Amino acid sequence: MTVRRAIVFEPLVVGANHRTSSLSVRDRLFIPEPALPVFLDRLRCAGLRQALVLSTCDRVEVHAVHDDHARALQAIVSVLADHAGVPAAELDGQMHALSGEAAVRHIFRVAASLDSQVVGEPQVLGQVKASHRLARDAGMSGSELEAILQSAYAAAKRVRTETAIGERPVSIAAAAGRLAHDLHGELSGCTALLVGGGDMGMLIARELAAGGLKTMTVVDTAEPKAEAAARELDCHFGTLAGLPSLLAGADIVIASLGMRRHVLTFDVVSQAIARRRHKPIFIADIAIPGDVEPAAGDLEEAFLYNLDDLERVATQGRRSREAEAEKADAIVEAELAVFWRERRERGAIPTLTRLRQQFEAARQQAVAEAGGDAERATRILVSRLLHAPTRLLREAAAQGDAGQTELNLLDRTLLRLFARDPAVDVATDSTKDEPHKKREGDGT
Repeated sequence: MTVRRAIVFEPLVVGANHRTSSLSVRDRLFIPEPALPVFLDRLRCAGLRQALVLSTCDRVEVHAVHDDHARALQAIVSVLADHAGVPAAELDGQMHALSGEAAVRHIFRVAASLDSQVVGEPQVLGQVKASHRLARDAGMSGSELEAILQSAYAAAKRVRTETAIGERPVSIAAAAGRLAHDLHGELSGCTALLVGGGDMGMLIARELAAGGLKTMTVVDTAEPKAEAAARELDCHFGTLAGLPSLLAGADIVIASLGMRRHVLTFDVVSQAIARRRHKPIFIADIAIPGDVEPAAGDLEEAFLYNLDDLERVATQGRRSREAEAEKADAIVEAELAVFWRERRERGAIPTLTRLRQQFEAARQQAVAEAGGDAERATRILVSRLLHAPTRLLREAAAQGDAGQTELNLLDRTLLRLFARDPAVDVATDSTKDEPHKKREGDGT
């Protein structure tokens, strides 16, 4: 029986992320989505057959499987450096390279959003799956890489369903979106008013839109400014002069003008609530100094939050996610153990296949020699299969004390391979003193 050495494919992760590199390096390495198929083709030309490319604001990484770690590493670094337009030497100290168990653990943690700047962010799993689809479409996803990714997805799903890692907001914008949702429920039926088009206000507006909000109006100190912000947000715009009526129709208000005076006074908010028939209104005052008179928060139907309030909610969310991350880490480690056990078990398949083929050949030969006599065929088959183990056991026993270690090892191995039936042991013990009889087909 010829034994062929199986090709060992080594998992490999090479790239730069928010921990290992500067923003300027990641900007140089960043690969726009339309350019990803070309980049994958360049990896193929460099000798890689199984690889995906994950290119986001946090990381640019190649997740690959290869049978020559050193050659694959050199090829990936070379292609990345060429894409960035810098010598490969300039990337020294700005990139990470992981192999084997460390690489697989990294892929699992990335998919589970445990390696992100914001732990628990939901977007990263979608980004990994999109990269996976591109690799598959390009013919760059073989069985080894597929096995790693499918196991990583299973780990990520468990993290999402068994922990609360993604449930609490961790940014001011997310905190505002969550509080608005807590007050009004689904945002799709709500109307929002953005007072001032500052950066933070725009962030919150986008967060609300991502959460399902469909109707929004922007007002600012000048109509052109409001119009520009509305164009960017794809919504309506108005003027400060129309603020009272717009306020009466708004379920959510984001105030970010910072005019050093209260644009939304107690009286303005109170009148708006009266026109709303006392329907509650969520107000996020993120201006410095504030746009909303603090006394407006005393109104029963006005839920007023300033920057400190929103930051407090975000901080609590970050602490909660850190606590949940410990549970998520334990899940990832458990899934890693399953992955490696299954992979090692698959390593026995070639040997099992050869053993089955050898046994089948012996069976067919025994049937042919027995000429249709089933009992004779089974005796011949048993004798043939016992020939090699019998010879090895006798040779070890013949060496006396020198062969005792080998004899014990063979005995334990046979017991593990062929778990004995106690009933057979009893029958064997009852005849163990009988002299050895040569049987038909016994080659011992």
